Amino acid sequence: FEALMVAHDSLPWLLGDCLNAGQAAFREEYAQVIPETRMPEVVETGKPLLLDIMEYQQQQLVVTRLPYYDDSGNIVGAVAFVLYDDLQPLTPLVSKYRRLHQDLAAARKALARKARSTRYSLGDFVGASPGALEVKRRARLAAGREMAVLLLGETGTGKEVLAQAIHSVSTRAEKPFVGVNVAAIPDNLLEAEFFGVAPGAYTGADRKLREGKFQLANGGTLFLDEVGDMPLALQAKLLRALQEGEVEPLGSNTITSVDVRVIAATSRNLEAMIADGSFRSDLYYRLNVLEIPIPPLRERLADLGLLCETLLWDISEGLDMRAEITDAGVAALASYDWPGNIRELRNVLERALTMSEEGGMLDADAMFKVLPRVGARPASQIASRPVRPLAVTLAEAEAQAVEEALVASRGNRTKAARLLGISRSVLYEKLAKMS
Repeated sequence: FEALMVAHDSLPWLLGDCLNAGQAAFREEYAQVIPETRMPEVVETGKPLLLDIMEYQQQQLVVTRLPYYDDSGNIVGAVAFVLYDDLQPLTPLVSKYRRLHQDLAAARKALARKARSTRYSLGDFVGASPGALEVKRRARLAAGREMAVLLLGETGTGKEVLAQAIHSVSTRAEKPFVGVNVAAIPDNLLEAEFFGVAPGAYTGADRKLREGKFQLANGGTLFLDEVGDMPLALQAKLLRALQEGEVEPLGSNTITSVDVRVIAATSRNLEAMIADGSFRSDLYYRLNVLEIPIPPLRERLADLGLLCETLLWDISEGLDMRAEITDAGVAALASYDWPGNIRELRNVLERALTMSEEGGMLDADAMFKVLPRVGARPASQIASRPVRPLAVTLAEAEAQAVEEALVASRGNRTKAARLLGISRSVLYEKLAKMS
């Protein structure tokens, strides 16, 4: 059953089994009766088409089409109503409607771009220790060139922050940034997630093409987190997509070209996985053009104070309270090994603030109350090192960071300040103290 409304002497004329009229029309294909009809689209999608402008027999009609349901709620056809067959008086209204429709489409695209944009820049990768400065140096190198990047680091070290930061200062910054955590997706869904699904590819599949991560990231950056967890069968397809710049949606014979810059990350030892046959060497070499190792927090304890300040500022905004940490509080944190790295540090600070009775001032006692006992450094290891005043240790670490920034920037103080994440005036103050 399919019911159609057409214009006849400026009055609606219904074709359908509700009236015994126009029987000849039903012996023809609906596209021959009304060539421009969009009724099949309504039947297939179940979505109404409102106030659509349609050409019919050299007339412009304003048509509304609605799906037709039976008593069980199943779509059995569609019905269309011709609301106007003379658009001349409606020209201003139609023009305004078209503009609003275009504005709505543009707004939807802008929201989609924003949803796939980055939250972080290089300034969000906090640290002035030698390890942190080297990470930032390589990240800037990666941002300026179209090369594949492999981020290596333990969980919680900030691999996604760095990936977003690289994208945000690259030539693709205005294009999508799409991230996918390989470890979080079941193996049997990974191919569909990466390459998309053709209409009706399997039972329950959408009737429209569902785009995969490669298509969504087209023109921009695709971030593959925990790429070491990818099954071997998919590794071969990923390699082909990277080499050829083409993807084939699941259940389709159509090849789609894509232009994607890939940043991969892993917390696993890929070279060991190559040796035991669980990771393809050719894919490894394709992904690892520029390698950026991110040191764990326990190897850059000089950054603890700066990290705490940054994290506390962010946390306190959400809690609507002021938060600070004392030097003794930072020293207490340095006694811990941080297996969860910066993610765990944030959790510890949040818990300490929640339990704080000193109005957001976190001292050593507040830290020791929430620090896990597992992962604390053995007392013998701490005692084996000579104890020096905390101010001396922090001053030396700061001076070393400033010197390395000046070397990396070839003496350019503006660039050095940017590397350190401080203003130029603050850098001059620190240089005056050092001299």
